[in-house]
Order: sequence, then structure tokens, then C-alpha cells
Amino acid sequence: MPPHPLFILAHGAGAGRSHPWMQGWRRRLEGIGTVLPFDYPYMQKGRRSPDRLPKLLEAHRLVLEKARSTHKGPVFLAGKSMGGRVGCHLALEESVTGLICLGYPLVGLSKNATVRDGVLLQLEAPILFLQGTRDRLCPLDKLSTVRKQMRGPHSLHTVESGDHSLRITRRHTKETGVTQEDSDRSALEAIRSFVEGVLATHSGSVPLT
Repeated sequence: MPPHPLFILAHGAGAGRSHPWMQGWRRRLEGIGTVLPFDYPYMQKGRRSPDRLPKLLEAHRLVLEKARSTHKGPVFLAGKSMGGRVGCHLALEESVTGLICLGYPLVGLSKNATVRDGVLLQLEAPILFLQGTRDRLCPLDKLSTVRKQMRGPHSLHTVESGDHSLRITRRHTKETGVTQEDSDRSALEAIRSFVEGVLATHSGSVPLT
């Protein structure tokens, strides 16, 4: 039997684990392994503004530690936007099997926004980026430049016409026949392939079923 992966699923800055987008990805990932979504403390308290990184990081760490008390298999940190970035920071301090970033926030929205590449350049854990071609927070040319400098294994799945939440346009659907469901299914298969590859590298495992 192949090892059973656990996905710890972290939300983005503006919506928690109960949001339909998060619930949709929870259900998709459950086709590959066990999924543990969680809310950061500020979201639990109903606040709009995220806490600073150290507090987010500590909350993420506590979820990981608790999960490991019952799950002895591989652990992947998956996250939407901010949640993916915090997961990357945690992977510098804790050993995890891999990282899955659903819309990585590489830059801010201001004209001269700084490229947030410091944590990515330090990573050694395998990481999969899932990025939309319309994502203003992660221009693909900038991500390409960063990836060329990364030391750890890294992969990219591009969502054609996708935005920061991987939502494709109606025009794209009209022109290609690709629906949002099709696009999400393709992204899930990219995740499955990534996970299988990482697990095979770690233990020579057979494909997930």
C-alpha cells in the first residue's frame, strides 16, 4: 500500500476554511488523501485583518504538531495565497514532505511592490505552485525568475486565464470549451502527480489509488 498523505489546508487572508472555495478544494484533495483545514486565530475571532507572520506561523505550527500526534505518514502543507506563504515559512523550521501553493502571493498590488522571494529561495522541501495567468499577485515572468534561483525541487501548474483564486474567464470557456470544473480537475491531477512523485522519491512508493 502506498503511504497515505495528509494535507494541512490553510486559508488565504480574506476567507476562512468554511468559504465555498476552501470547501471545494478540501473535497478535491480528499480524493488523494486526508485533509485537515483550519482557521488562523484572527479568523476564528471574526477579525478581518490577519495577524503578523510570527503569530500566523505559530498557529500553523500547532496544527502541524497536533496532526502529527495521530498521523504518522507524509504531510503536505497546502495553502491558498497567504496560507501557502505561511506554510513555506513553516517548512524552513519543520520537516514536511512537500508544499502546495494555490495562488502564491509573490508580490503586492502596489506599482513598485517588492518580490517576496526570500522564503522561496531558502526552501529545500519540494513545492508545487498552481498559478493563474491573470494573477496580479504572481506574475509568471517574476515567478520564473525566482524559480531559476530556488535550491529545492519545484514545479508549476499554470491555469490558463486563471486569476488569484484559479478562476478562469467565461471568454476562455467560450473559446476553448474548458469549464471551471475541467480546469479544477486538471489542477487536481497536477497535485496528484506532484504528490506521487514526491512520495516515490522518498520511499519508492507505487502510484496513489
